[in-house]
Amino acid sequence: MRWRLGVPLTGRRAVLVAVGAATVLVLGLAAVGAGLIGGSSMLFSAGQGCPGGGSGNPTAAAAQPTASAAGRATIPSDYLRSYQQAGRQYGVPWPVLAGIGEVESNQGRSSLPGVHSGANPFGAAGPMQIGIGGAAGNQWGGGAVHPAGQEVGGVASDGNGDGTASVYQPADAIAGAAKYLVAHGVQNNVSNAVFAYNHLFSYVQSVLHWATVYANGGFSVTVATSGGTGGGAQCLTSATGGGPGSGQIPNQAVASAIAFARAQIGKPYLWGGTGPDAFDCSGLVMMAYRNTGIDIPRTSEEQWVWGPKVAPGHEEPGDLIFFAGADGTTTSPGHVGMVIGHGMMIEAFATGFPIRIAPYRGRGAVGFTRPWAHSGVVLTGQ
Repeated sequence: MRWRLGVPLTGRRAVLVAVGAATVLVLGLAAVGAGLIGGSSMLFSAGQGCPGGGSGNPTAAAAQPTASAAGRATIPSDYLRSYQQAGRQYGVPWPVLAGIGEVESNQGRSSLPGVHSGANPFGAAGPMQIGIGGAAGNQWGGGAVHPAGQEVGGVASDGNGDGTASVYQPADAIAGAAKYLVAHGVQNNVSNAVFAYNHLFSYVQSVLHWATVYANGGFSVTVATSGGTGGGAQCLTSATGGGPGSGQIPNQAVASAIAFARAQIGKPYLWGGTGPDAFDCSGLVMMAYRNTGIDIPRTSEEQWVWGPKVAPGHEEPGDLIFFAGADGTTTSPGHVGMVIGHGMMIEAFATGFPIRIAPYRGRGAVGFTRPWAHSGVVLTGQ
């Protein structure tokens, strides 16, 4: 829970730039209190709770996927075991914990102050960067290292059972982070809990991107409803087994395309850009699918014709959504985004707007296409 400016990640290493303005902390706390996960992030409200995990009970069941090949290859084995153990114990989807560990300390590989000893300038410490004093507050509780049996008011934990609660021990810190997320309602609203951990929308997006990468088949934050009105609760759902309008990611190719697009969030718009530093709208979706081995046309007009078309209301994550745009018409759309579920898309919108997550309903969409279902595409390894 370190107060710093988060930068969307494009590689294995997090870019960490500390910010010290007291107003950032005050505004962040006010945003959490008001439930303001919005703006360029996701606009879902907490409500009825998630299947198997909406009770708020730390021991309630939560969806626990297996690790993806990327997760097994890049997360240190002791960290992966601790993420999965804490996930089962506290009812927190372990990929979210792994996403936090990646953004905060590159899975403990960072040599920045406070990760392995002491604290950073704002009082956060350990691989999960939990506050032990200063501006960050003592979220850990007690000393940074203390006997496990000592009564404290924070999230200090003895995750490895050695009798000591150490913010620097991966298993202890990961268990503490899980307790913090539970205390902030992760089983009812994933994004708000992650936002409580670090009050930046870009931080939430980066953590959820890495959660998608590390879960076998990909995970995504979607809305779960249980009847009635008043909105649904955010849950992590498996990326397979979806149907029309389900919000679930239909296959690994789509999971990879969405993960690529997520990793570009915050980069600038550039007309004609195809990366790696800037993109235009059609360049972003083209490169996202090219990253999965699926070659789609370059321009939005060509992508619209290439198809195949999807009826409105039946769109799924990975589908492309088209708009007339300033340089196009309803028959030859000039703007395109990538659907990520439940009315949200990733788009490179226009000059002056960074690549972002934004709602698409009510914006006059022309229609949808499904690139991976094109007649010439062969999916492998699904």
